[in-house]
Amino acid sequence: MKILLTGATGFLGGKLFAALLADGHSVRALVRPTSDLSSLPPPAAHGGALDLAYGDVTDCRSVLDAASGCHVILHAAALVEPWLPDPSKFISVNVEGLKNVLQAARETKSVEKIVYTSSFFALGPTDGRVADESQVHHEKFFCSEYEKSKLAADHVARQAASEGLPIVMVYPGVIYGPGKLTAGNVLAQLLIERFSGRLPGYMGYGSDKFSFSHVEDVVQGHIAAMHRGQPGERYLLTGENASFMHVFDMAAIITGTKRPSFHIPLWMVSMYGWVSVFFSRITGKLPLVSPPTVQVMRHQWAYSCNKAKVELDYEPRNLREGLEEMLPWLNSLGLINY
Repeated sequence: MKILLTGATGFLGGKLFAALLADGHSVRALVRPTSDLSSLPPPAAHGGALDLAYGDVTDCRSVLDAASGCHVILHAAALVEPWLPDPSKFISVNVEGLKNVLQAARETKSVEKIVYTSSFFALGPTDGRVADESQVHHEKFFCSEYEKSKLAADHVARQAASEGLPIVMVYPGVIYGPGKLTAGNVLAQLLIERFSGRLPGYMGYGSDKFSFSHVEDVVQGHIAAMHRGQPGERYLLTGENASFMHVFDMAAIITGTKRPSFHIPLWMVSMYGWVSVFFSRITGKLPLVSPPTVQVMRHQWAYSCNKAKVELDYEPRNLREGLEEMLPWLNSLGLINY
């Protein structure tokens, strides 16, 4: 199959790109002229099995040109940040970008399926229960502009499905693992802060809960959705549900280091977030922790992936297995020491 992949230069997209090539598919990656392509293999390395189409998901014409002759579109491109000085970018990339991809699919006769990478944030907080694909976001409040944009995009995707477009929607949790250290790999970033001493305590008191998805499992879930996912269906590609306190404790056990000895109240983390945002506006460097980060941590995001297990043979590893892989990798790069 000829596959168009968006987001190939990102954390998840780069892994997906490599897996598709390893499976023998012909892949065309839509990349921006300004993108860092260092993580991508040169086109000549795969004998014509890959090529680069320069453009942007926000530019409908370039998406349409890139889709020409493709049988599947894997739309993994997204703006994944807890905070941006210009929140309108979330809509232009995450919502309008999806609309452009869907329009390209409608106009490209060769396209047989679209796999759209959403997020469990599009389904909303679960607060006290473990939810599945039937959950609908309450829309009473949003912790971040990213969450709001992913819900808006989810509405667009589900409307397209109701109109007969062959789209499969997948919803990863907090993706982690070896790979690019982008905002999409926030767990790696927090572990670096933890082991460097810049994050000396737990954030909060462990009442948060997230569904952690190892990047390689999510990649295989995407490929399974491409082959076996039913158009119009939604699949949670989540994993073990745990708090960040549990993650830090597990990391301490694996590395033989001490656990944090105190808790940092979320109100204090929020104050730090506001200060970080202030300096971000001056320096232009996006903060790791911002007020929306704290708002997210005030809630639980616990999800079941049973549907994907049954229909896609999705087999997520547990958190300990994933951390036992990621921590030595961070250590080998000199990003943490233990």
